[in-house]
Formats: sequence, structure tokens, C-alpha cells
Amino acid sequence: MSIASVASAAAELSASFGGELLKPADEGYDEARKVHNGLVDKRPALIARCRSAADVVDAVALATKLGLEVAVRGGGHNVAGRATIDGRIMIDLSPMKGVRVDAIGKTAWAQGGVTWGELNRGTQLHGLAVTGGVVSTTGIAGLTLGGGLGWLMGKYGLALDNLRAVELVTADGKVVRASKQEQPDLFWAVRGGGGNFGIATSLEYDLHTVGPIITGGPIVHPIERSRDVLEFFRTSTRSLTDEHMLFASLTHAPDGSGREVAALVTSHCGPVAEAERAMQPLKQFGPPILDAVGPMTYCELNRMLDANYPKGAFNYWKSNFLTELSDGGIATMIECFARCPTPMGQLLLEHIHGAAARVGAGDTAFVHRQEGYNFLILAQWTQASDTSRSISWARATYERMRPFFASGRYVNYLDDDETGDPVAAAYGRNYRRLQQIKAKYDPTNFFRMNQNIRPLA
Repeated sequence: MSIASVASAAAELSASFGGELLKPADEGYDEARKVHNGLVDKRPALIARCRSAADVVDAVALATKLGLEVAVRGGGHNVAGRATIDGRIMIDLSPMKGVRVDAIGKTAWAQGGVTWGELNRGTQLHGLAVTGGVVSTTGIAGLTLGGGLGWLMGKYGLALDNLRAVELVTADGKVVRASKQEQPDLFWAVRGGGGNFGIATSLEYDLHTVGPIITGGPIVHPIERSRDVLEFFRTSTRSLTDEHMLFASLTHAPDGSGREVAALVTSHCGPVAEAERAMQPLKQFGPPILDAVGPMTYCELNRMLDANYPKGAFNYWKSNFLTELSDGGIATMIECFARCPTPMGQLLLEHIHGAAARVGAGDTAFVHRQEGYNFLILAQWTQASDTSRSISWARATYERMRPFFASGRYVNYLDDDETGDPVAAAYGRNYRRLQQIKAKYDPTNFFRMNQNIRPLA
């Protein structure tokens, strides 16, 4: 398909299209094509910046008419760069920013281009929240449909566990609402199945009374105490209440010095007095280099780590679930982190417990419901000359940690160069059912620029 053909078809559509149709020579194209991960540098033939579900329907129809593959962008945070594509069509929902909150019914409706920071801003006006990402610039749609780990998951479950309904534009251009009552098979599939079944133009959530003041923050220790910190973390996570979340990281000091440190990052969504009691063991362990745990707004908690993940930085991630944090796993993490070549790199342990682990493995497409840890190797850097050694470090660390892995992967963290069939591994026993539903709603695999579920033949 030539650029001229795409331009001609876009010109025909532009008379009714409510958003923008950007071609490579157009002003604003270069900025619109960028995603969060600077390692991803693709040039779509056309960027359809949608403002409504009708625009999304038209963009799907245009792609179908031209026989072109599409990529779908919400927040653009996906580390594998699935939100963009070379030489074809990017359907960009980022201008779709509508948010409505029903404070009485404790529900929220938001369009597919909304970020967690934007949703939190609206819900917290009423002292309400739903489990969202730990970085506020992440899009709600991608995070929710792939799982949704966050600060409230111990008390209220994953983001997808709080999804009431989703409006999708399917591969044949239909607008479908999926919920427990409407298209229940599709609703089961999208809660974990990502963007495989359609484009999420809006999502509806159950909300919970949270904040506006909660308790949270980081506690930072010298790297020399990393073994003690990780062992303390392991012990602490065995007895956390649902309200209390605790992550651990081997990382670098936030002051820009590049100094290696061991950090605990925590939050508690219960009453402040209760949270203070829960935080005492963390505060008494040490002494730390920095203790910034205290009262803060829920919005501040969700912005707390934003500066550590700047847009445009190069990112390469590898991750896997752990069922336990063994002595051997701790020792291997410490050895591997000592070789980290970038001052923006880290090894992260996200603890999963409480409500997120009390849902049945088959109740949603997201199968990983046992208590444990998600282990993330996060290589991040800003100089192109550091690319090879940063990626090599992440891969080598992953191989060293492999003996400690549980079965399964978190689909939202899969990168773009995975070997084997990581998507099937990510869904485990739910994969075949997902393939059947994919065959029903997208038999030609129109939506395949994602962590792809192949339709069952």
C-alpha cells in the first residue's frame, strides 16, 4: 500500500472524522507517533487521533478497506511498543479524555485515552478510588485489560476485578458493550486478555472509599544491607493486612547520584492511625538512609514514582512470577544487580496478596491468583550508546533468576523479543478458552499488534 493511497483514503474520511488524521509530513505527526519507551521508534503511515467511538469505528473501517494492520494507543506506556506500528495505521485514543463519576453509586466511566492520574483526579474529588497503576501517566485501558497491579490490589483486587463494563469496537466495526450481563464471554476474556478482542473506547469501574489522605512512601537503605532488607521484606509480606502494600527494589538513589540502594516502597489505604501502627516495624528496621513514609494524598501516592520513569527514556524489561523469595533468589538478585550498567536500572519485587489472590484462577482471563511476587528486571537508560549492555544485563539477569521462577508471566510486562510462546504461558489454563473467544470475535486476528492470542482454528 503506497503512501499516496493512504493519503487519498484519509482525505475521503476527513470530512466526517471528528479527530485528526496525521500523515508523516503533517505538523504534529512526529510528536504523536512517540510512545513512552524511547527504544521504540516507529513511523505509522497514518495516525488516526480519535475523539469518539464513532471515530474509532471509522478508523477500523479505513484500515479494513486498505487492508492495513493497526496498532492501538491508549496511554502509550506498553514497554514492548505495541501501541505503534511502521507503515500502517495507529489508532490513537489519547485525545479521548472524558471522565464521569457517580459519587452516590460509587462508579466511574472513562474513555480509553484517560490516564490513571486523570481518573484519580476525578474520583478523588469525592474521596473515591479504584486500583490503578503505580505510575500516574499509564493509560487506564491497557493496564486494566492486561491485569492491573496497583496500590489498592490487596484491599480491592486488581484493576480488572473492579471493571463493571467495557465498550469495545470490534474487528467488524461494531460497537459492543461487555459486562456480566451483556456478552459475558467477551467480558470474561477482556479482563486479562488485553486488546485482543477490540478497541476499548470506554471503561466503567466500581469505586471505593479511599483517602484523600492515605499513608505511604519509600524507605531507603544502603546497598550493603540489601540482603537484610530483602529478608526483612520477605518476612514482612507473610503477615500484611489487605490494606497494606509493600514492594522492594534494588535500585539507585533518587537524588541522581547513581548510588546503589535497597528500597522498600509501601502504602496503607486504611485509617491513618491504623496505618501508623502498621508502618512501625518498617520504620524501626534500619536505620535507613531515607524514611519518607507518612501521610499523603492518594493522588500523590500515584505520582510518587513518576519521575523515575520519564517519557522518552530507553526501556527494556523482563519479568516473571515467583511463588516464594528464597535465599538463593535473594543472593542471585544481589549478585546480578551489582553488575547493573545503568544508574536508572533496578530489580523490583511486587508483592501480591489479599483480595487480588482470593479470586478464582478461572473467574477472569487473568490466571495468576496465588499469593507471591512479580519479579521485574527494569533496564532503563538515556544514552543510545548504553543500549547493548543494558539489554544484555537484563537478559543475563533473567537467565540467572530462571531457576527461581514460578509458571506464568504478567502479560503487561512482556517485551517484544520474547522467545517461545510467552503469551500462552502468561494465560496458562485459560489460554484455550481465550483462543475460542478470539475466534468468535476476531477470527481473522485483525487485532494482532498486541500480546497476541491466536484464534482457535
